[in-house]
Amino acid sequence: MVVCGDDGLAHRLAAELRGVYGERVTLVVPPNGRTAGPPVVGRARAASAALFDRVVSAAVGRGGTGPAAAASAPGTGGGGNGGDGARVLEAAEVTEAVLAEAGVERAAALALVFDDDETNIRAALTARRLNPRLRLVLRLYNRRLGQHIEELLDQAAALATGDGGSDASTTVLSDADTAAPALAATAVAGTSKVVQTEGLLLRAVERPSAGSGLCTLALLSPNGADAAGGDGPEGGGEQEPRLLPDDEEVRQAAGRPAVVLEQVSSAGGGESATPGRGGVPPLASLFSRRLRWSLAGATVCVVALAVALWVVTPGIHPLRAFYLTLLDLFAIDDPAIGAPLGRQILQLLSGLVGLLLLPVLLAAVLEALGTFRTASALRKPPRGLGGHVVLLGLGKIGTRVLTRLRELNIPVVCVESDPEARGLATARRLRVPVVFGDVTQEGVLESAKIHRAYALLAVTSADTTNLEAVLYARSVRPDLRVVLRLYDDDFATAVYRTLRAAYPHALTRSRSVTHLAAPAFAGAMLGRQVLGAVAVERRVLLFAAVDVAGHPQLEGRTVRDAFRAGSWRVLALEGRTDTAPDHVLSKEDRVVVAATRRGLAELR
Repeated sequence: MVVCGDDGLAHRLAAELRGVYGERVTLVVPPNGRTAGPPVVGRARAASAALFDRVVSAAVGRGGTGPAAAASAPGTGGGGNGGDGARVLEAAEVTEAVLAEAGVERAAALALVFDDDETNIRAALTARRLNPRLRLVLRLYNRRLGQHIEELLDQAAALATGDGGSDASTTVLSDADTAAPALAATAVAGTSKVVQTEGLLLRAVERPSAGSGLCTLALLSPNGADAAGGDGPEGGGEQEPRLLPDDEEVRQAAGRPAVVLEQVSSAGGGESATPGRGGVPPLASLFSRRLRWSLAGATVCVVALAVALWVVTPGIHPLRAFYLTLLDLFAIDDPAIGAPLGRQILQLLSGLVGLLLLPVLLAAVLEALGTFRTASALRKPPRGLGGHVVLLGLGKIGTRVLTRLRELNIPVVCVESDPEARGLATARRLRVPVVFGDVTQEGVLESAKIHRAYALLAVTSADTTNLEAVLYARSVRPDLRVVLRLYDDDFATAVYRTLRAAYPHALTRSRSVTHLAAPAFAGAMLGRQVLGAVAVERRVLLFAAVDVAGHPQLEGRTVRDAFRAGSWRVLALEGRTDTAPDHVLSKEDRVVVAATRRGLAELR
């Protein structure tokens, strides 16, 4: 396996492949990338060599992965061989010569996880030419471009090999798309961790174990989910949960907090009910509340005058009384000369109400036109807003998280300091309020109604910014639920434990995007379609689509029996929403499984 990248995802992915799956890995990083720390702003560079070795050691659980295993010769193209087969090359650019030195011609798979889409595409085109049978995994943020690149590279492999590309395939993934569901679900209590496949939509929810739901995915720590703060070393939990327990364990742990998987609905069963989508805004949003009350008051006055005219004028029909009132209201020439005194007084009052009504009607027209004109403009948080999620940062991760939150119909207020941030277009389309400003400056979080918010989700690219915002928000609301995106594991662990000690009654979570994304990238390199990952305290549970053919652990077994406690469980047949537990799996079937990382490796 060859992994090329310039940030923490490359190191985490290499550790995943080596430690969990036992693969031989060549890691290509920029010069001095392994010793560069994460920046305060901008994109994160590679983690330090010590962090890399520590992650590998923790994943493997044995010796031989110390600094010597990741040693490399200095200079561009330099490399070294570790004791367990790991090799690290340093190169300023991923050129054809660098790929050849990394052994792409003989490699089974290549992952290109640079933070820049163009760099990944350029290297992928070169690698496909060097080895048409190579399995390619690309990290691209642009979804539409990714689809075209997949088709192009697969077509090139088919033409070059003449046999459909054999085992060659191209998979385009986004760390933002992989991590966004977990981040969004963490920020809001009671919302779902969703896994979607063809025709099937599943969600994982936390509740006391009682044998309900599609199946029990995990038994949480006895002291509850608050015992863990995240997805890995940064979480700080002190006891591991039990993943994929058997029925006997579930019965013995009745009442213990658990993660239960349940079916929501068919994935193709309609569009999301996200408000504010479409070209026409809701009717109630065309006019302000004050203007609506003014129109209502004018309507009441017209009705009252019509009723009064009907009362004081004997023999008049109610409809004619209403008609005459409107004539008076709009000053149409029908003076009540010679009419009874009551009729004349009502005519004068109607004319006065008409004079008052004209500015209101003009304001309604102008306000409606202004609403249509500014329907695409960014909104400000409305007065009285409460129970919402404050989202800090509209970069790659923040944009995907915002989309997930709105798909769940959760009110959101965004805070962004960059007027050119890529997520502003999404916020404008979804009509989500945005506050511009530096979150470290006083008054910015107040403008986002942080004192009435339900949760704060800090996903900017700067650890110190996220931490400062969380500390300030906690000073305003000590019980506020907070979720931090922190890059450095040691720093995240210290932050989590300190915040938990200082605010024991508030929920704190620290999430690592690279930790959530790495299993999906590793699965793609091994030819597995990883549909999603669910964070269970300090561990991660994977959902993958697997062909039954070639797997003796699955073929010929029923859905109920295709299960190994602590490793994997068959959830459903892909594309079907009514999978029976007694259905016997055949080699033509393709199933959705929930598995631990080691369980997925065993299925391979």
